[in-house]
Parts: sequence; structure tokens; C-alpha cells
Amino acid sequence: MKLKKLFIALLFILAVVALAACGDEEAGGNSGDSEGSDDGEVTLHVAALESAYGSEVWENIAENYEALNENVTIELTTAKNLEEVVRPEMQAGDYPDVFLLATGREEALTETLIKENGIENISDVLTMNVPGEDAAVEDKILEGFTDTLATNPYADGEMYLAPMFYSPTGLFYNEALLENHGWEVPNTWDELFAIGDEAAEEDISLFTYPLAGYFDTLVGSMLYASGGPDFYDSAMTYEDGIWESDEATTVFETIDKLADYTHPNTVANANPNDFTRNQQLILDNEALFMPNGSWVVGEMAEAPRADDFKWGMMPIPAFEDGGDRYAFTFFEQIWIPSEAKNIDAAKEFIAYMYSDEAADTFMEAGAIQPIEGIVDKLDGEQEIYYSIYEEGDVLPAMGTFASTEPVPGASITEELYEKIDSVMSGNITVEEWQQAVEEVSDQLRPAMN
Repeated sequence: MKLKKLFIALLFILAVVALAACGDEEAGGNSGDSEGSDDGEVTLHVAALESAYGSEVWENIAENYEALNENVTIELTTAKNLEEVVRPEMQAGDYPDVFLLATGREEALTETLIKENGIENISDVLTMNVPGEDAAVEDKILEGFTDTLATNPYADGEMYLAPMFYSPTGLFYNEALLENHGWEVPNTWDELFAIGDEAAEEDISLFTYPLAGYFDTLVGSMLYASGGPDFYDSAMTYEDGIWESDEATTVFETIDKLADYTHPNTVANANPNDFTRNQQLILDNEALFMPNGSWVVGEMAEAPRADDFKWGMMPIPAFEDGGDRYAFTFFEQIWIPSEAKNIDAAKEFIAYMYSDEAADTFMEAGAIQPIEGIVDKLDGEQEIYYSIYEEGDVLPAMGTFASTEPVPGASITEELYEKIDSVMSGNITVEEWQQAVEEVSDQLRPAMN
């Protein structure tokens, strides 16, 4: 009997020890706490797309952040083909802690993780203090940048992707060409087409575009101008019949009319290998206007150009006299995978992105952060482009399509933008294009996350 009691007591002790061990294991698991060494040191894996701003800027950011946080070591991965570099590691379960990788990329890695609910909710970053400063993140980010489907992809008021380097977009042109012909910058589409009629007499095309994908910002601005912000949001959330509405029809028909004014070589050159030839049409005074972003200035910096050439940028024209004009703001995004091992440390790093120190570092590389007072630090052409919203009737347009579960064969960006080449070349009618967009919108509506 005594032996039996002793045996039961031993079992009880072993059970208590096992429970305590489980508790310790849960406390140290991947619950959002930073996973570091016993002395509190953290190695933070940051994966950033190497874009036109280069990789050195991220090396400088890492060095500055490590100086501010002695317990943090940044393990940096930068590449132009970032998705290809990190995907094998992710498939093996080793995720970066922080991604600088925007939506809209051909590989669609960011969109895939959004659809799979694989991105961490980082709304609390907004209320965090910027490391090294007294201000909260939300007090430094420009108004409106954290309130769009580009940052809140589930339309639930929660931020999953934080806004990074932003660039106003619009129609780019040669100021000298307009001045030499006495053409004023048009405020409405009617004024734009009137210039096109005059330019045609001198064998100058009114319009060109680098790639069909560049219509994402053009169409976005036109949707805002045609129906306002609420209408735009309805289109981005696949509201029934929205693409057959009068407001949407105005946008479709205006783009169809542009086909008659587009340089004849545009569609042939609208591919990843030759798109700069279309941009060169502006530099050579063979075309007047093209949709683009402020990055085009650096992209074509070494290209030959007409005498007295001077870059100009205008917002998208209004549809009527006195109507609002919009300039769509493109911005990149920074985010945290849900499978990251150092979520808390990753949030601190993202908060640092909005510090004056980080913004100045990025600005030296030509990347402009959406923070208060940034325009006051710019000069030259950059100041002109980023001051576009200071014009009285020019408003910012922002956003993108709401996330959906995968629907095989249904891509609204392909239907809405990629088919524009076929519209321009006359292979499909504007009515067929409009119907195709409405049909894919109907497919995606039930699949919204």
C-alpha cells in the first residue's frame, strides 16, 4: 500500500513538472514576441525590393537602426528579383520579419499572402512612438495614406500594409513644346482633345503610354473624377453593376476616344523590353502627353531629347469645367508576414521608417516618405511634382482593389488594364471591354475577404 501511494505521488510530481515545462514553452513560442537570444538580442531579417533607389539606401538604414538599437542586428536581403530569392526560404518555413514589397508586381507575392491571410495586422504601429522621437507614427504620416484599400486590404479599418515611398502620378509632357505652340495646360478632357486636333496637323500625336499597366493610376484618377471617392470605393469592392454605370461608361468611352489620338507605334512598344521607346516619344516631341510617375525623370535621365526640353506634369483632366482634377498617388508598402519570428521587433522597425532620420536617408536616394513636412525639404523638379496637391482643385487619389479569395481565371487587373492594348489597336470594342470588366467583377464579389 505504501509503495502504491509513493508511486502515485511520483506520478503527480511528474505531471506538475510537465505542465510547468509546457507553460514555459508556450511563453517562449511564436506568439508575437521577438525571438532572440537569452541576453535580449534580436536578429531582424529585412527583405527589401531593390528598385530604382538601389540597395545602398537599405544598408544605410540598417546601419542607422542598429546604432539606435544596440540589441538589434539587421540581416538584410535586397534583390531586384526579391520574390525568387526569398520564396525557397519561405517554403522551408523561414520567413523574413519585414518585407518592403508592394502590390502590383507580376509575381504577386504580396497579393498571395493577403489572400491567404498571411500578413500581420499592424494597426498598433500607428500609435507607437517613432524610435528616437517623441511623436507617434500616426501623427507623422500624411493624412489619407493609412485609410485606403492599399493599406487596409480587407476593408475592415485595420492596417496590414504601411505606406512607404510615394510618388504623385499624372500626365507628363514637354513644357517647352506646349509653350512654343501657345497651348495652355488643359483642365478638361475637351480641352485636351482640342489640343490633340491641332497637334495632329503638325504630325504630333496627343497621347502615348509606356505599358497598359500604367493605366492603373490613370483609370483610378478618372474614376475619382467621374464619380467621386465613394464611387471609386464601390468599384474597388466590386459593387454589382458599378462598371456598367454612367460614371464608369464615361471613363471607358474617354479612353476609347484616346485611341484615335495615340501614337501609332505605342501598342507595338508597350512591352517590358520596349516601353522606354514610348517614353522617348515625349522627349522627341512626337507625342504630347503620357501617364507616368515622377520616377520617369530619373529613368530617362540619360536619354536624348529635343532642344529646350523641360519636364512638366499635370493632373488628370476633369470631365467638366470646374470639376475636380485628381493626381493618383502611387506608394510602396512595408509589411510583416504572419509567420515572422520577431513580430514585435519588426513593428518597431516599421515605426522607425517614419523618423526624420530615416526619411532623410531615403530622400538622399530619391525615395520620398509620406510624412508631414517632407515637401518643404525638396527642391528642383521634385518640389514641383510633390507640390501638385497644393493647386486649388487638384486632389489626391489613392487605393486599389479589395482582396479576394483566389478565383481561377478571374483577374480584374488583367481585364481592366491589359485589354487596353486591344482597345487601342481596335481588336475589341469598348463595349466588349466594359462587359468583360463587369463580368469578372461579378465573379470576384462573392470571394471578397
